[in-house]
Amino acid sequence: MEIFYSPDTEGNRCGTGSGRCILTDDEAAHCVKVLRHKAGDIISVINGKGTMYSCRILSASPRCVEADILSAEENWGTHPYRLHLAVAPTKNADRYEWFAEKACEIGVDEITPVIGRHSERKIFKTARIEKILISAAKQSLKGSVPSVNAPMSVSDFILKYGTPEPAGDNTPEGQNLQDGHLRLIAYCFEDESRPRISVRQALEEYNGDEVSVMIGPEGDFSREEAELAVRHGFIPVHLGASRLRTETAAVTAAEAVYFKWMD
Repeated sequence: MEIFYSPDTEGNRCGTGSGRCILTDDEAAHCVKVLRHKAGDIISVINGKGTMYSCRILSASPRCVEADILSAEENWGTHPYRLHLAVAPTKNADRYEWFAEKACEIGVDEITPVIGRHSERKIFKTARIEKILISAAKQSLKGSVPSVNAPMSVSDFILKYGTPEPAGDNTPEGQNLQDGHLRLIAYCFEDESRPRISVRQALEEYNGDEVSVMIGPEGDFSREEAELAVRHGFIPVHLGASRLRTETAAVTAAEAVYFKWMD
């Protein structure tokens, strides 16, 4: 199935079941020069926000394809949960791009690059990741393209997305879940005062549908970062006995969430 992408933005807008849809730049060139579509052909277009449109091409050139929208299917290829992955950029940028692509194929809604005390890569640009996510969404038959936030420090992420009040217990039952949000932080070191549970156990004991998972850099989170996260409602978890690379850990977490709802 051929899928094209047109964001719902002014000047390049897909409607909600009627109107016109425009493909430009790489999407138009791929449609016309590579796939040889022409006026009268029916194509499928996603808007990146969960809707897939069936469109009939009115005019076609490598720079711009204009089409009539025939029908719209909302929540196309979506999943029954919301997953936010906060993952430290890897030293090798290719590995982070691989993680983003695979996580999108599995099912993720939001990605935030987080810079920790032990991070080897302190500067990260999101433009290439955004293009990779568009391609991955089309390949995996999804109407939504995950959003990518600007990089932020681990502590800023915790303060922004954690609970406003410190949690008094480190178990899922004791976590502040008044907002229906499960927050997890995965790290490798052991702490007898704060035992980690498996990510599977944390998910099994959770009845909501919104999950955030923090994955640290090659050097792991610092103990201070882990303590701050736990004080703000994040549950410490492990991903099994194997020592995983950052990008593998992130994909493993995405798979764990996927299988809880899609099994």
